[in-house]
Amino acid sequence: MKVNILGGGPGGLYAGILIRKLNPNAQVTVFERNRPDDTFGFGVVFSDATLQEIAYADQETYDAITSRFYHWDRIDIHYRGTLLESEGHGFAGLARRELLVLLHQRCRAVGVDLRFETEVTDLEALRDADLMIGADGVNSVVRECLAGAFEPTIDMRPNRFVWLGTTRPFPAFTFYFKEDSHGLWRVHAYQYDIHGNSTFIVEAREETWCAAGMDEATEEDTVAFLSELFAVELEGAPLVRNRSLWRQFPTVRNRRWSTENVVLLGDAAHTAHFSVGSGTRLAMLDGIALTEALAREPDVGKALSIYEEERRPPVESLQRAAQASLQWFEDTERYWNLEPTQFGFSLLTRSLRISHANLRERDPAFVDRVDRWVADQAAKQSGVSVSEIESSLGVARRDAGAPPPMFTPFRIRDLVLPNRIGVSAMCQYACDDGLPDDWHLVHLGSRAVGGAGLVMAEMTAVSREARISPGCAGLYHGGHVTAWRRIVDFVHRTSWAKIGIQLGHAGRKGSTMLDWEGPNQPLSRDGWPIKSASPIPYFEHSPVPAELTRDEMVSLKSDFRVAAGHAVEAGFDMIEVHMAHGYLLASFLSPLTNQRDDEYGGSMENRLRFPAEVLRAVREEWPDERPVSVRISAVDWWPGGNTPEDAVEIAKALHEAGCDIIDVSAGQTVPYQRPVYGRQFQTPFADRIRNETGIATMAVGNISSPEDVNSIIAAGRADLCLLARAHLWNPYWTRHAAKSLEYPLPWPKPYSTLNDYTPRIVT
Repeated sequence: MKVNILGGGPGGLYAGILIRKLNPNAQVTVFERNRPDDTFGFGVVFSDATLQEIAYADQETYDAITSRFYHWDRIDIHYRGTLLESEGHGFAGLARRELLVLLHQRCRAVGVDLRFETEVTDLEALRDADLMIGADGVNSVVRECLAGAFEPTIDMRPNRFVWLGTTRPFPAFTFYFKEDSHGLWRVHAYQYDIHGNSTFIVEAREETWCAAGMDEATEEDTVAFLSELFAVELEGAPLVRNRSLWRQFPTVRNRRWSTENVVLLGDAAHTAHFSVGSGTRLAMLDGIALTEALAREPDVGKALSIYEEERRPPVESLQRAAQASLQWFEDTERYWNLEPTQFGFSLLTRSLRISHANLRERDPAFVDRVDRWVADQAAKQSGVSVSEIESSLGVARRDAGAPPPMFTPFRIRDLVLPNRIGVSAMCQYACDDGLPDDWHLVHLGSRAVGGAGLVMAEMTAVSREARISPGCAGLYHGGHVTAWRRIVDFVHRTSWAKIGIQLGHAGRKGSTMLDWEGPNQPLSRDGWPIKSASPIPYFEHSPVPAELTRDEMVSLKSDFRVAAGHAVEAGFDMIEVHMAHGYLLASFLSPLTNQRDDEYGGSMENRLRFPAEVLRAVREEWPDERPVSVRISAVDWWPGGNTPEDAVEIAKALHEAGCDIIDVSAGQTVPYQRPVYGRQFQTPFADRIRNETGIATMAVGNISSPEDVNSIIAAGRADLCLLARAHLWNPYWTRHAAKSLEYPLPWPKPYSTLNDYTPRIVT
């Protein structure tokens, strides 16, 4: 077997070693454009878990690395004059040059042919191999020459950063956050050898970088400026440069990683921001996965397919984590007013890979400090101490420690919620002419008994024509009030939960089938006329909605006002106006669905005008002491639509119009959207609105575990967490969460035998 590898970085070298170990008769050649001793950068980082994978794949390489590395398990965070320390984070640093030397030695020991100072520009000369590996980095020649086969995308991130070295030893992975007259600077620093040499990465927003004149700086200028800026932190140690040019981080993705007998590996295939993990680590794990695929499948083409199929999911998972992490560092200014304890927790959990529960396993003392801080802040915000809430709920704890963050109170106007869990509004499509029945009593009642602090009734139409489907709930006549009152009374009588109702109008997404018959598909018969901001159908085959006239807008505001009055009669604790997901009010907000040329279309100010008028009408009808929320789509996920930046401005305007808390969802504005899904995928939008505006937010979207909720609340990413499908699957989600967290939340008296019950988990 003949294997040609382009790129003599750690990934290419390690792949060569493993392939030769797998097949000692293989002819493996590595082509590298640079000299053996020519490298840039200073140290690379390996987690303890990665080192164990390397040990399993090649013990000799592992032994060589561990004989030279510097190990630490503490993270130090320097923020606004405070040092926060967190233990239990196992990592190792190693000089990049030293890593290359030991890999060179290992390559020669197993018989890999190393050819340095060999520039490859013509791939055809190397295509005669059975396998060609493109391990030639971010600026891959292999990827560039065969771009049509791989379909790469490169996202250049806005922040500027520079890699430097220093002789100051750092006993922990160290973060500095420092303001000067130009702006905020971030430092990622870590020691990478036993001699005390360290990597010192400085990062800043472009406006800060430009204001400091770094856009015109030479390497010498950069070193001089940063040496002065961080003189105290460097403790007299010099900064060292090595191709230390200011850069932007490129997030590389490829639609495919292989074509015929050619495969990409490492940075050529994918990148992940340095704040989460090193490209070296990713590339070496790629080499392990590729070799394992070749060991199982002798046909190269099939082996490459196996490699990509198995390796892509963990890589993309890490890239999602890296995206969350890099965005945290891009937007650190957003968190600059957080208290140090919360700032530290937010930093440590930024990628979502470390959660509240995971951090507790690593450093219980740090998390205890966080939980105490959250409980103290909740008591101040709500005006009710945690012990008072617990006493009212019958919670009897043996210890005096703080509760998990999800079990702290939260106040909105005069409404005090006993915990931070909410049941998200979920359409049931089970009504007849808008009338809720026993299904809704059981659906909402069981989830209230299940322990949630807030239960939201589904999107409820303000008129018959406002319904999404014939099965949608309504609040447009007296019979509806009576039916809803029965449900509200049950919730109040049998649980501590508060109950809210979501009012809306389907707009161009109305007159459609029940969800399980065909989501957003138009009714074939017995439909009704639909309205929208502009005459744009949802699907091409959907009916064209009539553009809402001025008289109809006046009438619609009256419908919302009347429905709000009905909600008061029904006894709801909170009211929410639905302005998301492409429904009528959302269609005014988005430029994709609002093409009006009057005072209700065009600019953001104009597009907000009618939704704000409706909100004011609801607020005027709703009691002052009770809160009003608004659900918005924070991003349309389509070019020309609303962006997260727009969502911040929308939230500000709605707050001025009377909204107390923003329910932050996303998308569903147009059917051809391109959403980015993942764990807690909508939480960053709630985070942004909350921390840039100071307006309270509710987070929704793929929040499924207690550790998700505790992390979100403790980090200040949102004030409440609304769970939808998790509550459909498990109406008693909150009580089960309490059990898993060993928090003694008592069951209702009819279920009191469960207080001492330990369920057997069947797998």
